[in-house]
Amino acid sequence: MAKTRIFGLAAEFYSSDDLLAATKKTYAEGYRRMNAYTPFPVHGLAEAVGYRHRILPWIVFAGGLLGGAGGFGLQYWVHVIEQPYNIGGRPLLSWPAFIPVTFECTILAAALTAVLGMLALNGLPQPYHPVFNHPRFGLASTDRFFLVVQARDERFERESTERFLESLGPREVVAIEP
Repeated sequence: MAKTRIFGLAAEFYSSDDLLAATKKTYAEGYRRMNAYTPFPVHGLAEAVGYRHRILPWIVFAGGLLGGAGGFGLQYWVHVIEQPYNIGGRPLLSWPAFIPVTFECTILAAALTAVLGMLALNGLPQPYHPVFNHPRFGLASTDRFFLVVQARDERFERESTERFLESLGPREVVAIEP
């Protein structure tokens, strides 16, 4: 009999407190490839699944720097190199006049980088995900809480992981097929 490949195992919980406690135990047990799905934000859940702030702030910072440099560079090129007009004896590189446009380009580039970086790092748009195959996953947007341990986790072994999840007191544990 051939083994069927699965995406992972999903445990369904009735309350956010149960989910948070189960997630902390699962992380302490050594599982790292897991996600929690809730109908509302749960304080402390991101840390419990092992989420750490990574690279997005640095990407946004770099985008802002590039936007500011681009805005300043464009003004420099136009006012100093391409069409240098000396009006009233002012210097060609009058940097205080360049500040508003430089600031606005910094903010615009940082905001666009934040949105595009967030979408790229989250793998979005993602119109299909294997967890949608769970028969009761629609309740994740109303009143149920799910913890999904992915099969690609290093510690994942179907039988032992299923026994471990059942020991956490969920309503049910279901295998999710891809």
